[in-house]
Amino acid sequence: MTRAEELQAVSILVPAGFNDHAVGRIDRTFTRIAIARADATLVTDEMRRTVRGIASYVGIDAALMDALPNLELIASFGVGYDSVDAGHAAAKNIMVTNTPDVLTDEVADTAIGLLINTIRDLPRAETWLRDGSWARQGNYPLSRLTLRGRRVGIFGMGRIGQAIARRLQAFGLPVAYHNRRPVDGLEYEYHQTLKGLAEAVDTLISVVPGTASTEKAVNAEILAALGANGVFVNIGRGSTVDEADLAAALANGTIAAAGLDVFADEPNVPKALLDAPNTSLLPHVGSASEHTRRAMADLCVDNLVSWFTERRPLTPVPETADVKARG
Repeated sequence: MTRAEELQAVSILVPAGFNDHAVGRIDRTFTRIAIARADATLVTDEMRRTVRGIASYVGIDAALMDALPNLELIASFGVGYDSVDAGHAAAKNIMVTNTPDVLTDEVADTAIGLLINTIRDLPRAETWLRDGSWARQGNYPLSRLTLRGRRVGIFGMGRIGQAIARRLQAFGLPVAYHNRRPVDGLEYEYHQTLKGLAEAVDTLISVVPGTASTEKAVNAEILAALGANGVFVNIGRGSTVDEADLAAALANGTIAAAGLDVFADEPNVPKALLDAPNTSLLPHVGSASEHTRRAMADLCVDNLVSWFTERRPLTPVPETADVKARG
């Protein structure tokens, strides 16, 4: 049997709504088994017998893993994999991969664009032109905030955080950061606590993943430390912010403005944030260009190919780095 024939014999479970480019590659390489959603109650006897891999950008829980006794690999689409129970996967000797690096620059670009939109109020200025207000009422009001003279703190100095920091340096802005621990070789000022970082800066950009340790980490205390001139930008995960505290801080002047690309209950955005005049809101588009999503799709499928040909992953998540291929 040729390598191509061996791969074609491998069944990959793909929940509905997956990336079209990735689906096309899976169809040409493996045997794809479609499922309406990632739900253990939908698993059939055939799936139990044949499925060895999953490709998905929706959550994969322990129940679905347990329902697939021959499952070897979950290829998660995206750098964030908080919706995949990676701990359970490790315990079951199931490899989990994600798609880092290929989206780093795109997300960093979006973070900078969102920061500028938030500070300079550019989306509303464009609306002023498009709805005829410029012709009827004159120039758009001066923006109250500016990027000039700001001090920026990055919460989460991983690949994306570092890419954002490099861009901010090009703007001539000082950068500091908070992580669980300092990053070797970085010249940026490190703060041991998130509150200490917020107290030292007036602009806070959150890039951290959604985990138990980051749940609502940005709360009333952190926002108060950021101060009345403060700007908060979230390009990481919505779960890391207490959205009620954020809405209150925006309403009462605790901080000046916020730019958000992610929310706790997507696509449902709290009305208080929608109504706030000092927010710039995006529908989770950090990596959403055709170029970058295609690269993410390719890496997702490349992980499947590498695992089922060479028995090794390309980009394993830390929790499953020690998982070994069966047989």
